Amino acid sequence: MPIPSPFHERTSPLCTSYRWKDWAGYCAVSSYDTSHEREYFAFREAAGLLDVTPLYKYEVTGKDAAALLGRMMVRDVTKLKVGRVAYTCWCDDGGKVVDDGTVARLTEDHYRVTAADPTLHWLHALSRGFDVAIEDSSARLGALALQGPTSRDILKSVSDADLDKLKFFGVTQAKIGSIPGWISRTGYTGDLGYEVWVENAHALATWDALIEAGRPYGIEPAGLDALDVSRVEAGYVLLSNDYFSAKKVVLESRKSTPHELGFGWMVDLNRGNFIGRDAIAAEVKRGSIWQLVGLEISWEELEALYASFNLPPSLPVTARRDALPVYAEDGRQIGQATSHTWSPILKKYLAIASVRRGFETLGGKLRIEHTVEYERRQVTATVAKLPFYDPERKRKP
Repeated sequence: MPIPSPFHERTSPLCTSYRWKDWAGYCAVSSYDTSHEREYFAFREAAGLLDVTPLYKYEVTGKDAAALLGRMMVRDVTKLKVGRVAYTCWCDDGGKVVDDGTVARLTEDHYRVTAADPTLHWLHALSRGFDVAIEDSSARLGALALQGPTSRDILKSVSDADLDKLKFFGVTQAKIGSIPGWISRTGYTGDLGYEVWVENAHALATWDALIEAGRPYGIEPAGLDALDVSRVEAGYVLLSNDYFSAKKVVLESRKSTPHELGFGWMVDLNRGNFIGRDAIAAEVKRGSIWQLVGLEISWEELEALYASFNLPPSLPVTARRDALPVYAEDGRQIGQATSHTWSPILKKYLAIASVRRGFETLGGKLRIEHTVEYERRQVTATVAKLPFYDPERKRKP
């Protein structure tokens, strides 16, 4: 049975929809209202406050901490400077992705790893022979994501951090009011945003401080439905939906490599050895089977399709995670769209898809399945650049 997060005393009374999800064993709000629209527009036009405590969190300390994480990750995190965060993934020996997450270098010999799946056993298995200490801090630390264009102003009014100098993917020790913690300029919405990390004992006071400081800036508590729309717009993949952990599946065809997930930019084959390096190098030589792409689905054809049934267009009110077949124009199935949503801010129907190599050309015309009145039809889907939504404020000071 899901357990409450340290912020539950605040989130539960606000969840008037009674819509909850099980996220990593925690009770997580799907949407506070019956519709997630107010929360979504808070992310895009003001600030949304999201409980992200269910993320798995690990503290890796000791003189060999960098060496261990450098061996585990495809990205060379040994070069990470104190006060910086890296988004990366890690693979098995076959070069297939196990999980993706972040690595933050908090001090010279202290790193914090976040992951979507339990990773403690993986860290311990790889740590043999390294002088490191590993702590699962998942149940000790509460975490909040404050995302949106006014998020910096809110934090500046309530924390002692110099947020004008905190760069994209930076992290700093800070106080929220009088509460000690960490602030990182990270998030999963593809917008300007921060994540706040505090001890559980300070969770409620941190929530209260941020909500109070955020009132003049339009802050809204936000749930996972709004996040799901935002992350599709940002082109962010989701474990167990857009790809599956290599250690959890039996069929090789269900596993993915970094290059197939758009993570090729993370991989540095010119450095020392890391888990999966030889397999990834071999793949680079022969070419990947799959390519991750964005798709923009023709609204005109959707309107015509629904009109043929004498119906108005009808799309899911939330982001969808059911896979839809994708076809070439000659009728061959060449992939699948794994996440799709209507984008309120872009006014487009978007999808994240994996397609066979050779069909990833920007502007290419494909076909995607769409069902109306139990009849499976197809409409045009144009290959588009990811991310779909990428505001300048996300990275700029």
